[in-house]
Amino acid sequence: MKKITALFVFVFLFAATNVHAQGGWRFIADKMVAFGVDHDVIVTGNTNDDFRKLKLRVTDGPLKMYDMKVYFDNGDVQDVSIRAQIRQGGESRVIDLDGGLRHIRRIEFWYETKGFRKGRSRVAVWGYK
Repeated sequence: MKKITALFVFVFLFAATNVHAQGGWRFIADKMVAFGVDHDVIVTGNTNDDFRKLKLRVTDGPLKMYDMKVYFDNGDVQDVSIRAQIRQGGESRVIDLDGGLRHIRRIEFWYETKGFRKGRSRVAVWGYK
């Protein structure tokens, strides 16, 4: 019985630590991006969530992220200069959204995977309330 209780406590503490480690960041959407210099759009879908901050996570290969535009539901657009090489498994800086809590419709971004071994990356957008 003590082993079961100890296991339960361990699992509970591990889960609580992982939730805290996420720090309130929520996955919004992602996109596989192709080889070369290009731009893509991530449509956030019909999420009812509003966010104050964004960041990008890159997996499956590194990329150079140049710029992005964030389109909000009220028609406003925020231009964001990223200008960073993001390694595989890395993240962009935290991007504060103008105007506090905002509802995002889509995100357009310009990047380059040219010269990287795989030539493809997965870009995931995460938001913070």
